[in-house]
Amino acid sequence: MSGSIVHVGVAGARGRMGRAVQDALNGREDALITVRFDRGEEPDLTPCDVVVDFTTAEASAAMAERCATAGRPALVIGSTGFDAAQRKAVEQAAKSVPIVFSGNFSLGVNVLVGLVAQAAARLGPEDWDIEVFEAHHRRKVDAPSGTALMLGEAAAWARGGDLEGLRDGQRHGITGPREAGRIGFSVLRGGGIVGEHAVTFAAEDEILTLSHSARDRSLFARGAVEAALWVAGRPAGLYDMQDVLGFK
Repeated sequence: MSGSIVHVGVAGARGRMGRAVQDALNGREDALITVRFDRGEEPDLTPCDVVVDFTTAEASAAMAERCATAGRPALVIGSTGFDAAQRKAVEQAAKSVPIVFSGNFSLGVNVLVGLVAQAAARLGPEDWDIEVFEAHHRRKVDAPSGTALMLGEAAAWARGGDLEGLRDGQRHGITGPREAGRIGFSVLRGGGIVGEHAVTFAAEDEILTLSHSARDRSLFARGAVEAALWVAGRPAGLYDMQDVLGFK
């Protein structure tokens, strides 16, 4: 929608990310907040070109279905913790409306995704184990984070598989030796940690670690706003930040 003002609705407007998205939109000349609402409310979305939604997987899936039924507006979904049915609902809705669906809206993280894929493709599973580490504040309710899963999916794809088939299982008690080629996840929850992610490639005699640290959640809000401006007016489809940033 080049040359025009994009009208944006903010879901979860009283939440931490909802407030950050509003702060990122305030003062912009190319975007205007037209609707603010929270979970449980069903506002009129007619004034919106796009809705930015950082609420919950359940609420975001329902919002996607609502937008698909109406044929508008476009959606930017930053919620995490989707189960298979909720993810399927978003994918189905994207046949009717354009949706940017991403576990992370940071430029740095999306560059990291590409680097992880390149490393995984070059460091074979017979010699290199992959471990994804993530840390977040104590209030985060899902684990591993959506970003950690993005990183794991990138590694699995680069090795010609899918994360569901390559993911290492739970580690409690006597688990036996690690199976070659499996992708493991380690999680920390505590304090006010905004977001830490690292992917370690471990061989017998050397270790490579690629990492990203988020210092302020406003960076995610700024990325979501850029996604909103990009997706408004696009054809129906399921997009991610790799599309928004032109990496694909």
